[in-house]
Amino acid sequence: MGIRSVSMRRSSAQRTRAPAQIAYSIVDTALGRLIVAGTERGVCFAGLGDSDRALIAELRSDFPHAIARRDDSITLNWSRAVAVYLDGRSAMPDVPLDISGTLFQLQVWEQLRAIPAGATRSYSEIARRIGRPRAARAVGTANGANPVSILIPCHRALRSSGHLGGYRWGLERKRKLLELESRPRSAPARPR
Repeated sequence: MGIRSVSMRRSSAQRTRAPAQIAYSIVDTALGRLIVAGTERGVCFAGLGDSDRALIAELRSDFPHAIARRDDSITLNWSRAVAVYLDGRSAMPDVPLDISGTLFQLQVWEQLRAIPAGATRSYSEIARRIGRPRAARAVGTANGANPVSILIPCHRALRSSGHLGGYRWGLERKRKLLELESRPRSAPARPR
């Protein structure tokens, strides 16, 4: 899948196991500013925006009990690898993840990871694949709770009608990501 190591833990509620320390980096990409935050285990948050201040506020909102600090020595290589991907110069980067979620969320996120670049699936189809055919709305909610956008490609999930649906970082970015992924790419970036 392109993700070297995934530490996905079940929690009773989304992101209740907040790391004590989170380092982050912010870099420019073809889709705007990118924040990648992580622990010693891997990336725990990734997002896109226009303002560093807004991205840092999103990170702190998602991890209110953690101490978040800019530390390029920990996260810059991961950030650069994702930026190269977003610039269309490589396949999905090979970075470790450190995320937690409910059992249902983890099942949805695994299905998102199984969608090949350039392809999409509906929330209904994802619900069927996890054995919960009537849970399309819940799949959409789990999709929206994905803390590592892009790395777990929630942008590849669409409404059953084929419409884009929502995207935390904006529908225009979702549209551009899908266009970007439909183009051929070279091998994945490997952060150092």
